Amino acid sequence: MARDTIVIVGAGIIGLDVALVLAQRGYGRYVTVVAEHHPGDTNAAYTSPWAGCNFSAISGTDANALRWDQLGYSHLTRLASEKSEESFVKRTESTELWDEDVPHDKIQAMSQYLEDFRILPGSELPEGVKFAVSFTTLTINAPEHIQYLYQRLQNEYSVRFVRQKLPNIRAAYTSRATEVVFNCVGNAARSLPGVADTKCYPTRGQVVLVRAPSVQKNIMRHGRDYETYVIPRPSSNGHVILGGFMQKGNGDKSTYRADTESILRRTTDLSAELAQQAPEVVAAFTGLRPSREGGARIEREDIAINDNKRILVHNYGAGGTGFQAGYGMATEAVDTIQDFLQSLKTSEIGTRSRL
Repeated sequence: MARDTIVIVGAGIIGLDVALVLAQRGYGRYVTVVAEHHPGDTNAAYTSPWAGCNFSAISGTDANALRWDQLGYSHLTRLASEKSEESFVKRTESTELWDEDVPHDKIQAMSQYLEDFRILPGSELPEGVKFAVSFTTLTINAPEHIQYLYQRLQNEYSVRFVRQKLPNIRAAYTSRATEVVFNCVGNAARSLPGVADTKCYPTRGQVVLVRAPSVQKNIMRHGRDYETYVIPRPSSNGHVILGGFMQKGNGDKSTYRADTESILRRTTDLSAELAQQAPEVVAAFTGLRPSREGGARIEREDIAINDNKRILVHNYGAGGTGFQAGYGMATEAVDTIQDFLQSLKTSEIGTRSRL
């Protein structure tokens, strides 16, 4: 079998996690990742490097989201235990607060596996907060983590990366050898021919990167029309991500001083650690989260390419939860082609026997 038997379109965290799951199952040498942007690049539409990022209750309440979150938490805690410095994933104390619309069922589900989970008593709640929990989260240095995956996939698992912007999803069947394509195109899912999913939309976020070595704890406050969060970046010389905005349907890639001022004001009010000393502002960034009505799409589709039956697996629409849910989503996306992977393994064993 050729190196491009399996092609993954997209090198954000979703595509990288699919490549990792395939590689961990022994198929890395059959995988080629095709993408316009690779880890190390910057572009507002290439969302992964701009993420905060952490594990939180910001994801959906449906059964899929709950399942993906648990798989993701297990994966990230394993990295934090075994390869924390190498992978830029770290256990961090976290507090989450809700002004209203508390997702009690979701919190109950997460309490079953979150480390050090505790419901805060009313005496500890700030004014205006209805409910709060504390637990051990995983904070991730997003741009460094995807670089870690990028290098690990190539050096440890022989995954090949190709820089190319495809005109349509069918172009991903780069050769006669390509049997399976994973569609992990993120924001492009709305416009890319062959996908053109009208349920997809961008969710604009602006964050502020500051240097504030005193900040060691993660804290988030969920309001009706805002999300405010303080996320220390592991192994970053004291850098902290402050946010933010969740502007659904807004594809504006610009950053705005007023948004930066709003973020600095809200986060300083929220975090006692941040309020100890005025943070040094390093930069402001805007990213477009690849969102989808009804949640992420993971679906296998059989299509014809030059009269040959081929497999297309869709895996996109994670919104702002790609880092925490991506590994779980990848696991389920790869599970959809288990029959093909088994035939690939059987073919490989037969070839070895003949040799």
